[in-house]
Amino acid sequence: MNLAVLLPDMPRRRGASLPRLDYALLSAVAALFSLGLVMVASASMPVAERLGLGIFHFPMRQGFYLLLGLVLGLGVLRIRLMWWQRGSPFCVLLALGLLAAVLLPGIGVEVNGSTRWLNLGIFRLQVSEPAKLLVMIYLAGYLVRHGEDVRDSAAGFVKPLGLLTIAAVLLLMEPDFGAMVVMMTTALVMMFMAGVGLWKFASLIVLAATAFAVLAITSPYRLERLTTFLNPWADPFNSGFQLTQSLIAIGRGEWWGVGLGASIQKLFYLPEAHTDFVFAVLAEELGLVGVLVLLGLYAFVVFRAYNIAVVAERGGDLFAAYLAYGISTWFGLQALINVGVNTGLLPTKGLTLPLMSYGGSSMLVTCVAVAILLRIDYETRCTVQNVPATGTEPARRRRRVR
Repeated sequence: MNLAVLLPDMPRRRGASLPRLDYALLSAVAALFSLGLVMVASASMPVAERLGLGIFHFPMRQGFYLLLGLVLGLGVLRIRLMWWQRGSPFCVLLALGLLAAVLLPGIGVEVNGSTRWLNLGIFRLQVSEPAKLLVMIYLAGYLVRHGEDVRDSAAGFVKPLGLLTIAAVLLLMEPDFGAMVVMMTTALVMMFMAGVGLWKFASLIVLAATAFAVLAITSPYRLERLTTFLNPWADPFNSGFQLTQSLIAIGRGEWWGVGLGASIQKLFYLPEAHTDFVFAVLAEELGLVGVLVLLGLYAFVVFRAYNIAVVAERGGDLFAAYLAYGISTWFGLQALINVGVNTGLLPTKGLTLPLMSYGGSSMLVTCVAVAILLRIDYETRCTVQNVPATGTEPARRRRRVR
């Protein structure tokens, strides 16, 4: 496959074994995208019919988001990591700007009591999705510039957390507790992979646990979510309704499922069946076998992404390594939380299942993140194989000498 169109800076050395894209990672991501499109179609038909829309309204829109995300991802694939690293200080400012803009009267769109969206015309942008990726890019660049301070001093460790705390407060004001947890946890994992000592994390975890406890106690709806998941059957027709219906759906699936499209719980019993609880519909229709296949695909994507990060770190590209660690942690953590919520192991967070759930914002940002991962892998292969890409500065110097 000629990748010159996708990667204009790919090496041009006749007879050489040129770096290629990670087709194994691409295949796993494509499988998740395809399975997600099928499950969104199956889970959303009753909702679309009740709203007076075509039964394929939601899968068609999801397909449009996927197509738009692929176009955006191809564009991102052409951007060298050097530019992301140079622009990393501005990424956090853009993230904070998006999170603040959504809270301004007349700009943010409120849905179900939460103000998380900006109306862009063709779709509503959930600002927490791009904000998470922008924060990861910023933190990867910061760890490269100030890695020694972050590892050696408490002040250096606290400084980057200051801006992240502002972002976390803005997320809580929306409110979007789940996105805040994913963003902060991913940031801590990135710092740990950068060599920060465990004692710093221990003190921070104590403070964070205290803050979360205060937030839960002072907010009635958060306290209700925390207590409901412990025993949803105590109030199965009110606060525990969503979780009990999800558990019923998962239980009905048994080994092989009731068959694709044959779910009963999606027929107005299970709220948000095509978004936050698409996993429950999949478990009901495809059974334990389908669940294991899904979890296996996620495990492979996360493992592959971590392997890309390890190779980049060994090759000396720390920015690429830290960013890959962040993206892989984000995917794995958000998938784990969504599955935990669907199975009653965690309180309801309102987080989508990456690559699967219906939603334009999640789809677009996920495609961009996958493209960045592929770019990291590509540039790392060039470094390891000592085949500089033609668009890099060393390659241009060689051409001038010739």
